[in-house]
Amino acid sequence: MSAPGSTWTLERTWAARDLSVDQLAARKAHLGASVSVVLPALNEVATIEGVVDACTVLADRLIDELVVIDGGSEDGTAERAAAAGARVHVDAQILPEFGPALGKGDALWRALAVTSGDIVVYIDTDIRNPDPRFVYGLLAPLLEDPTIQLVKAFYERPVEVGKILHPTGGGRVTELLARPLLNLFWPELATLVQPLSGEYAGRRELLEALPFFTGYGVELGMLVDTLIRVGSQAIGQVDVDERIHRNQSLESLSRMAFGIAQVAMRRLADDGRLSPGVEFPNTYLQFTRSASGISSSLRAVEIVQRPPMNSVATR
Repeated sequence: MSAPGSTWTLERTWAARDLSVDQLAARKAHLGASVSVVLPALNEVATIEGVVDACTVLADRLIDELVVIDGGSEDGTAERAAAAGARVHVDAQILPEFGPALGKGDALWRALAVTSGDIVVYIDTDIRNPDPRFVYGLLAPLLEDPTIQLVKAFYERPVEVGKILHPTGGGRVTELLARPLLNLFWPELATLVQPLSGEYAGRRELLEALPFFTGYGVELGMLVDTLIRVGSQAIGQVDVDERIHRNQSLESLSRMAFGIAQVAMRRLADDGRLSPGVEFPNTYLQFTRSASGISSSLRAVEIVQRPPMNSVATR
């Protein structure tokens, strides 16, 4: 018996290793499409130059615009990105009438106001093994299939424990939170290998019609909203082999999961699957153990929904 979604997976999955950059460039030229690559960054001085360099390899042929959206880095990330050839914007200076920038999702949303490509590619900047395939792999489904509107990357995710890099084990929030939620409530999305991957691309027309959640809830919210708006057949995925990045602490991942869970609960409420008018807390209680005992901390993890960019009159 076939697994649920197996037909979708076969029809909507590409592999970067099978693609030709020259053929994709010819296809892009034939379509007359333009491409913007957006790199959100916050204190990524150790890796930003390599990510920018991996993108500039494709300049002129596949990339028309390379933009870094800096979240107020204090380590020289913005300066290094500019020196490597990227155009740099500070997130809080884009659409300042919406107040302070509130994390990654907000940066990705604001990037739509300072880019112009028909296709927008988002690539995280903490990648330690950047490669042009992260970009051209994501572009392939959008250039080859006019029915595809959003593409997610997937890959093997090594995890570093005690300064030892293990070949598998990354993607902890995906496996412990996102995948169970999708299987329970949005099974059409459960066929995605890496639903929370930070590398994805979409057609501007779709992206500007979607609301964006701030913080780390942006990926789940975008997937659910795309499913609602255009259906699962408009979503593709591409295998880009391996992604090595800076692994976050368990405490940070726990807060990330709380933000993602807030997004899921809000969308379930919008869909009438939770009691109407339910209020969700945005403070998160955590505990740490030290030689002196157990201590607690209460942190605000606020998730704000930004409106679709095509409704923002101040652009």
